[in-house]
Amino acid sequence: MKKNRTNYKWILGIACVLSTTLSCSDKLDLTSPDKLTSDNFWRNAEDAESGLSAAYSQLEAATDVWEFAEVKFPVEAYREDACEIGSDALNYQTWVELYNFTYTNGNSQFTAYWSKAYRGISYANQVIEKTAPIEMDANKKNQIIAEAKFLRAYYHLKLLLNWEKIVVRDQYITSEGKINKALSTRDEAWAFIIGDLEAAVGNLPVKQEAANVGRATRGAANAYLGYSYLTSAYENTAKKEELLGKAEQAFKAVSGYNLEKDFLSMFDGTNKNSAESIFELQFTDNTANGASYRTALHKWIAVGELGGWDEILPSKMLLNEFKKEGKIATTGRYDSRMYQTVFCNDPYFNDLKNGGVYGFTYDEIFGAGSDRASFRKYLPRTAADLDKSRTAVNLPLMRYADVLLLLAETLNERNRPADAIPLINQVRQRADMPALPLNLSVTEVKKRIEHERIVEFALENTRFYDMRRWGKAKEALQAIGRNSFDPAKHNFYPVPLLEIKSNDKIN
Repeated sequence: MKKNRTNYKWILGIACVLSTTLSCSDKLDLTSPDKLTSDNFWRNAEDAESGLSAAYSQLEAATDVWEFAEVKFPVEAYREDACEIGSDALNYQTWVELYNFTYTNGNSQFTAYWSKAYRGISYANQVIEKTAPIEMDANKKNQIIAEAKFLRAYYHLKLLLNWEKIVVRDQYITSEGKINKALSTRDEAWAFIIGDLEAAVGNLPVKQEAANVGRATRGAANAYLGYSYLTSAYENTAKKEELLGKAEQAFKAVSGYNLEKDFLSMFDGTNKNSAESIFELQFTDNTANGASYRTALHKWIAVGELGGWDEILPSKMLLNEFKKEGKIATTGRYDSRMYQTVFCNDPYFNDLKNGGVYGFTYDEIFGAGSDRASFRKYLPRTAADLDKSRTAVNLPLMRYADVLLLLAETLNERNRPADAIPLINQVRQRADMPALPLNLSVTEVKKRIEHERIVEFALENTRFYDMRRWGKAKEALQAIGRNSFDPAKHNFYPVPLLEIKSNDKIN
């Protein structure tokens, strides 16, 4: 029986509008000379830029005010031991299934995640293919194609981090026959991602022009290239040392960035595209001409006591990790990242000289003796903005701190802990934490890197990928009582049912 094609309606819909190579009707096509198609749309540099903007538009499933948080965070964050599901989220079965590892391949949240990534890939493929023949400035053309290749690699990377096998889409689909394509092996997918990033690096700018801030740069391509090499090194043990060497080289090519002293400012909308930001998801309060580039993420993140929806909470494991080393920060308190990442029952938040919790003490908001905690990351700086239904807080996707710790991990895996420790200490210094001694062993440095990544990147959705890369997902989740996790079933999501029904090459 012929399979249902609904999963690719968006591809065929675009083809109907933009392509004359695929007929979308059995009737005689009388095409108006004024109607834009894929043959006449791509005329000049401005059209290529417009196509590239469309390719950026699918990043992180940020295509809808509400859907953004409801797709990205349940799919990426609910698997982590650093997060707990909130009370309101229990009303949504597909979210609960993700948290409890009881999902099937029909889960709507990761199906949307998959579909939006492939839509971004489709747009990027069209830019790559259609920009090439345009007569325009050669440097500009090369940069546009390089940015499209970076995006194509990025979307494939996000898919490969969440699915064991994916369909590598390396060309723009203009006929139904091209929809059917088999899943690639992980080695094939990594090779494709790495190839695109390597092809992009040389033609990406070191820094984007002011009007294009947030778009891909050479630093972003090298950072994700290093990450791809490092992650694949754990999977391909026969080539591990070779891949680690390439990861080290890529990470060391990331330059021109610095750690921001004000950690919180990168996540509350007051310091967008900071000196630490390598790649960042952009939002704006500008609503001119009906534009809407804001989200309700702050409502999704905040607990009910702060006017939020209570969808996600910091876990007790995370709070304990922040306090693990004791009050040894130069401030006399716990690790400074705790106070900038969460609101919790600590004297710091009952002292209004520190700002409290939006001008109130913790006890006034949560109640004396409460053990309630709320994430602070991604919440706007002021109470007035917190009360708004929509805000425009950017999301850093790759930070210099990540490059430093990933490089430290790479060096440590190459049996060079003494070279790794100074990188870790740079990140610790920003958090007011004392430096680690330089004589730690490989095993000790590995433990330190894990600790630093937990407290540095809480709610930045890196934790599950870290746990799986290190082979620790089951151990970490069972340690907090989440015993239903089975690595054989849950290390990766199943290919969405809609894809299976749409693609004859997938069983």
